Amino acid sequence: MRHILLGTVLATMATPALPAKACEELGAEISAKIEAKGIRGYSLRLVPAAQVGDQTVVGSCESGAMKLVYRRQ
Repeated sequence: MRHILLGTVLATMATPALPAKACEELGAEISAKIEAKGIRGYSLRLVPAAQVGDQTVVGSCESGAMKLVYRRQ
């Protein structure tokens, strides 16, 4: 019984306390980081997780249901 209680407490502590970021906010932050590195000619798109395929994922939102993908042009 103690092991179950201890496991539950540890799992609760490991859960992030902050809510997930909105997709638009996350996209703006990642875009700013990319541009700060001097990279131009790229696109960021928000796609459902099931449609990512072989694209480069740079972030996720909506509890992992949506992915932000990067593409260099």
